Amino acid sequence: MEDIRYPIGTFHHDGEIDAAQRKSWIYEIASLPEQLGEAVSGLSSEQLSTPYRDGGWTVRQVIHHVADSHMNAYIRLKLALTEDNPVIKPYYEDRWAELQDTELEPVETSLALLASLHRRWTTLLQSLPGEAYGRTFYHPEQGTSIPLDVNLGMYAWHGRHHLAHIVHLKHRKGW
Repeated sequence: MEDIRYPIGTFHHDGEIDAAQRKSWIYEIASLPEQLGEAVSGLSSEQLSTPYRDGGWTVRQVIHHVADSHMNAYIRLKLALTEDNPVIKPYYEDRWAELQDTELEPVETSLALLASLHRRWTTLLQSLPGEAYGRTFYHPEQGTSIPLDVNLGMYAWHGRHHLAHIVHLKHRKGW
């Protein structure tokens, strides 16, 4: 039986990450805002207020969460490019999802933010020489340094993961 918390499975990557893999992940990051916009296009306020699973976030919270999370990922990238193995600041994504901007602000705000953010993120990612992807940041909760190429893969997966939450919900509900 499919675990609807992880409709595409969890992120993992074995082996070396080469230029072709990075190019594929960058494409996924570049195309995500449009895909999310298509996924929520035409949904009513009631549908946007529907959790993707029992006890899960609403579609609205998922869209705002992706914006929050990807802003953090972009900043972490820039920190790792300009500092030596900087310690990043973790955050409580569950608490962020409960803040009033997530409830009161329309999803279009975060979709517009994602379109602009992903454009800049993609521009920066495409401009990097291969060796830059070996730079790292330190994640104190995980207790490890994370290379930028692994982080790229994690966020390409993250976008697909949350897109799948919405798409699978729509399919289950017949929307």
